[in-house]
Amino acid sequence: MHSSTASTASPARPSGRSLGLGLALVSAFAFGGSGTAAKPLIEAGLSPLHVVWLRVTGAAVALLPIAYKHRDAVLRRPGLLLGFGLLAVAGVQACYFAAISRIPVGVALLIEYLGPPLLIGYVKFVQRKPISRGAAIGAGVAVTGLACVVEVWNGLSFDAVGVLFALGAACCQVGYFVLADAGARGERPVDPLAVSAFGLLVGAVLLTVFTRPWQADWGVLGGSVVMNGHSLPALIPAAWMVLIATVLAYLTGVTSVGHLSPPVAGVVANLEAVVATVLAWVLLGEHLGAPQIAGGLLVLAGAFAAQASKAAPAEAVPSKGPQAPREKVTADRGGQRPTQPNQSK
Repeated sequence: MHSSTASTASPARPSGRSLGLGLALVSAFAFGGSGTAAKPLIEAGLSPLHVVWLRVTGAAVALLPIAYKHRDAVLRRPGLLLGFGLLAVAGVQACYFAAISRIPVGVALLIEYLGPPLLIGYVKFVQRKPISRGAAIGAGVAVTGLACVVEVWNGLSFDAVGVLFALGAACCQVGYFVLADAGARGERPVDPLAVSAFGLLVGAVLLTVFTRPWQADWGVLGGSVVMNGHSLPALIPAAWMVLIATVLAYLTGVTSVGHLSPPVAGVVANLEAVVATVLAWVLLGEHLGAPQIAGGLLVLAGAFAAQASKAAPAEAVPSKGPQAPREKVTADRGGQRPTQPNQSK
């Protein structure tokens, strides 16, 4: 496995890999709780789109101090921040909800979580960077496990438009990891906290136009909701959804990509679906069958195979006389030169 961070002059140390894995796991667990927190609010009367708007906008407001502290990032990498908000925040949400309006939720989730294999293809064939065998195998095993977790065979009805929306969500998920990685590289790197803060701000603005939140009955938040037969204040799942499933999830997820390669971070992120299923079983009383348990174990195995793999060997660049000194300088700079696309970082 190779780190994609270009702000250091040497390859990622084991401690950096451990930190990245820990952050990726925290992010997956945090993201996985979003559905469990959102469902009681939806059952109380809020539409799914308005719950998404509450989630993203609440997180954007919570991260305003970080955005203000890193306001210079808007001048240094405006395109990056706009793209992250468009794809990694608003795009994923809009495409996913458009998909589940036409195809079963399990099928939509499975297609959306084809993101890691698509990401591996993007890194390998577009960015022309080496991919570790463990990351490729782990992605395949994880997707197989996901098919069992969401019990895709229970909803195999085909709707071309719905499938296209789900594929759009998968592509936007690829954008999440690619842009998070790009923010840490180049001559003008952006702090991962700034990428998350401004991305959520952009996403909140776009979703405001799309969801029309002024039409929602926000009085629901002042009452109670029911979770697995127990009544609790609606503000509790709302706060969890905003602060844990969004703020913490994005901050740790974007930061983890700087310590892991995007393909490996993407495979570990598949654990989100397993966490979501387990939490729904424990907190919402939803049944968890043997295929889902087996699928969860496969996802765990895929994530372990991906993160435990060694870095793929970089393609050798032949030295020809006067080019040798330049190659040595490039290596000493940790491969930061954008003209070396095959350089493992």
